[in-house]
Amino acid sequence: MKNLLNYQTSEYDCGPVTVLNGIRYLFEREDIYPDLVKYITLYCLDTCNESGEPGRHGTSACAINFLADWLNHYGETRNFPIHCEYYSGDQVTITPDSPITRALASGGVVLLHLFLDVAHYVLLTGIEGDRVLLFDPYYEEEDDPALDKEYDTDEIYFISDQPKKANRSVSIERINRTTKEYYEMGDFSVRLAMAMFNTKNS
Repeated sequence: MKNLLNYQTSEYDCGPVTVLNGIRYLFEREDIYPDLVKYITLYCLDTCNESGEPGRHGTSACAINFLADWLNHYGETRNFPIHCEYYSGDQVTITPDSPITRALASGGVVLLHLFLDVAHYVLLTGIEGDRVLLFDPYYEEEDDPALDKEYDTDEIYFISDQPKKANRSVSIERINRTTKEYYEMGDFSVRLAMAMFNTKNS
């Protein structure tokens, strides 16, 4: 049985929640080992804020890169059918033949670093025409009067009926931008992504 995708518990844990959402999306609940959940959580939230408080600057690019290698090793040693690929810089774009597009087309999912007021991680789960389906772990309600005005655009749609796959549909053009508004990836120097695959299905 596939689980519903999860939301953040704090302002900072979008990284581990999104990696675990990738696992939830790709694998049946009965097939997910408990130590996999434990170590994904352990290796994220590896940064400190300006006051030295641990975890309060989220999950670093280094941690995601390490996780990609660790998950591949875990898959090999535990006979668990997972494969991950880490992308950075100009590899991280959504074009017809980009690594992200190929990963989604072959049944994988992609953890993507972008911006939502601050640096943030979301899970890409598909492409429909000129839009990307994604699950944003930062919980928002579309009818909340306090919802940020940045959502008031046709480039961002809320999805409420696919809790195991997506809660946003965002235009590819917007995500590809080099600026740092909501759901934009920013400059190539800060771009990173991690594709995740269930090797039994891809």
